[in-house]
Amino acid sequence: MPGLVLFGRRWAIGSDDFVLPGAFELFVRLVWIGILVLYAVHKGQFDCPGGGLLHSYLLGLIILLAFIICALSALVYISMQGTISNPGPRKSLPKILYTRLLLYFPEFIWAVVGAVWVSDNSVQCEKTVINGVIGTVIASWIIIIFTIIGAVIVFDPLGGKKTFYLPEGVSRNLESSQSGQLLYNVKSSATRVWEKRIRLLCCCIVQDDDHRVAFTSIAELFRNYFSDTDLVPSDIAAGLILLHQEQDKMENCPKEPEEVLCHSPSSLVSDDLDVELENAAHYMLFAAAAYGWPYYVYTNPYTALCKLNGDCCRNRPTDADITGSDRHNFHFGAILKITGLQYRDFIHISFHNKIYEIPFFVALDHKKEAIVVAVRGTLSFEDILTDLSADCEDLTLEEVLENGFVHKGITQAANYIYRKLINDGILNQAFTIAPEYKLVIVGHSLGGGTASILAIMLRNSFPTLRCYAFSPPGGLLSKSLADYTKHFIVSVIVGKDLVARLSMPNMEDLKRRIVRIVANCNRPKYQILLRGCWYEVFGGDPDDFPTELDGRNQDALTQPLLAEESLMVHRSPSYNALEEEPHLNSPPQYPHLYLPGKIIHVVEECSSRRLCSSDIKYTARWSNETVFSSILISPKMITDHMPDVVLKALNSLSQEHASCLSCQTREYDPSAV
Repeated sequence: MPGLVLFGRRWAIGSDDFVLPGAFELFVRLVWIGILVLYAVHKGQFDCPGGGLLHSYLLGLIILLAFIICALSALVYISMQGTISNPGPRKSLPKILYTRLLLYFPEFIWAVVGAVWVSDNSVQCEKTVINGVIGTVIASWIIIIFTIIGAVIVFDPLGGKKTFYLPEGVSRNLESSQSGQLLYNVKSSATRVWEKRIRLLCCCIVQDDDHRVAFTSIAELFRNYFSDTDLVPSDIAAGLILLHQEQDKMENCPKEPEEVLCHSPSSLVSDDLDVELENAAHYMLFAAAAYGWPYYVYTNPYTALCKLNGDCCRNRPTDADITGSDRHNFHFGAILKITGLQYRDFIHISFHNKIYEIPFFVALDHKKEAIVVAVRGTLSFEDILTDLSADCEDLTLEEVLENGFVHKGITQAANYIYRKLINDGILNQAFTIAPEYKLVIVGHSLGGGTASILAIMLRNSFPTLRCYAFSPPGGLLSKSLADYTKHFIVSVIVGKDLVARLSMPNMEDLKRRIVRIVANCNRPKYQILLRGCWYEVFGGDPDDFPTELDGRNQDALTQPLLAEESLMVHRSPSYNALEEEPHLNSPPQYPHLYLPGKIIHVVEECSSRRLCSSDIKYTARWSNETVFSSILISPKMITDHMPDVVLKALNSLSQEHASCLSCQTREYDPSAV
């Protein structure tokens, strides 16, 4: 931080990012000692055909490797100096890097010469000598190829844009045509770059007008988010490591537990929580089943394919009951296995999947006497595009005095299912079969968010409906809508689930936290990354976080410390874009959106930071949306979102509650006295 400027353009790599790759290459290059040994052993024994050329080749290779090792040693040493926010001690690194890059040309030529010599059939030297040359040639080509791949990875398409700094105190005349045109060109270029990246990632899907609109919207979102910092990927990784350790340090402090807010309001009795947990454990099966065969294979990796292949074709519903593609009937077979229902219990199944159109099924749950609408979560590129269409739009409701904002992409997905359920008469058909049953809508992740908005849309027609949203996205409903849904929606969040805390304001907060902790840390980046990896794998006590100026000799600060605010506003000269001056009192671009309904937070009683831990015990409590107003960094922030983990936690709590009830029954049984 800032990004390295080389060849007149910015690259997505910092001047302190050459320590680990440089040290690894230095280790590889030390094989020249083996070449020295080979040369010493066979000195004077190069009288074989082609031996003279071999002697010259090895001598030149030794000299070339000596220069490369010197350049790498200097590169690693200089890259180790300074801190992330103080690149001053590394100001000579570009010159060393230029020298190292120049050495690739003779190395390339020498690799070609070695390959030609090895392929020459007239050479009849000892096999040990030939194998040694082959090894050095292969190592040279591998290093050259990986260097080219690395250069492609860290290439920044926007790094060469013509930009400039304006001195402090000089106002930017954005009203002038020149400034306005420059601003428009820079923003348009950034949007096009992000749009090309998204198109490349989604190259395997059929693209229509909806996709093109989504690509542009998502590209603008990424451009807005990354436009005000000069962070390279390794800076973000170091910031996340520091935040995780700082967070663990605060959690271990007895005065500041993880959630200091009241989790169990006095108006909510524990019996209500137990009932909702039992219902949630039951309906989570439907939400997980909506994923079809991928979830079933994931949870039963050794036997799933055999079971599906043997049972999927036995009881197949009529073609009218299924829309979309289900090759070999694997999806429906997995749904039958997971839910335990019969094929005749399904009213409608849709595997149709496009952007803003996600799969779902409608089934009769005789155990709970409910008509269940289960919506699938994210499982395809189209679903990811729906997730990332994070603009806000209004949701009109007559019963809500203050109409609020909702997630645009998820709302469009809910509109699609709503039209299918109402216009196609699916719900009418279900209630004709079971008129006394209640309506329950469930879903996990994207499916949980879609189920929540769908429940809001159906609330007028079905006042008694219930919705269970498992791990829904955090940026879903405005405050007025979130409060409105507390009467009929229950959200279930496990641990430090990232998705439940994911919203644009929370992402902005995370970005500022990363910049703040990185700017104030006086440790070199390579130490942060190495200690962070050790901490994540082997545990131990969280590291301390001294500030940049603590214990630092002022003479060593060859460049003024980049403060937090400057890191958020100023960038390297080759990357800085002319932008509007921010207004302190202007409203946020993305309003605060919250989780739907009442929230049950399931956490581990004795949480281990390690990914693999046995005998996990869970506890559940009522929570509120403010607890999820900040993203928590943890190795489990992704795994806590997985549907199998959510189902395992709910089943554990449900079984524990059932065992407690049986114990109480035996304790108060008069016949036992």
